[in-house]
Amino acid sequence: MKTALIPYENFEAFAAYPSEKKHPLVILCHAWRGRDDFICDRAKRIAELGFVGFALDMYGKGVLGKSKEENIALKKPFLDDRTLLQKRLWQGFDAARALPYVDSSRIAVLGFGFGGLCTLDLARTCSELKGAISIYGHFDPLPDYPTSLISAKVLILHGFNDPISPVRELQAFMHEMEEAKIDWQAHIYGNSYHAFANPSANDPDSGILYNPASAKRAWDESERFLQDVLSD
Repeated sequence: MKTALIPYENFEAFAAYPSEKKHPLVILCHAWRGRDDFICDRAKRIAELGFVGFALDMYGKGVLGKSKEENIALKKPFLDDRTLLQKRLWQGFDAARALPYVDSSRIAVLGFGFGGLCTLDLARTCSELKGAISIYGHFDPLPDYPTSLISAKVLILHGFNDPISPVRELQAFMHEMEEAKIDWQAHIYGNSYHAFANPSANDPDSGILYNPASAKRAWDESERFLQDVLSD
């Protein structure tokens, strides 16, 4: 496996890839804290599957939240301005697919929490995606971009007890996808809260808590999905 920091504009992504040959690409969208060790570790795990893992950077080189309050402040401008969110996503997308070891005909996107929102927003506006995975993401619709524009296969992995993105919001999104005849699936994990896949999540009063069993199931399901959508 090879790894590299990829500078683009005022941002810095992290890439992990099996070799210099061309491989399918999985773009990873970080949660509210920023491009931290957790998402970079996931990029490495993607590379172990034979794909390029590209952890993009939404906030700027070296910007990481140091508290719940800072994390909220970092993501808020993107929730308030989805056009800004789109711009940042496409900056990372363009940097990723231009890498010489990327097969740009086979691209998927995967995100956690805030990154799940990024995943679905990119899926709404990018016809080049083969697949999109949201893990405890947000389901706020993107203004002026109906669900019917999604061409990627969609996988939703979510905690039943998530108070930040409650199941009722997921249900509304699922109905939208069904009506638009999107190729979609959802897996709901019992006894699981927001950030269930992150070992550092330990704020039960806020509904943010790691669940190792659900974390493993979600990642196993993600691997199966990626092998399916990115296969020759």
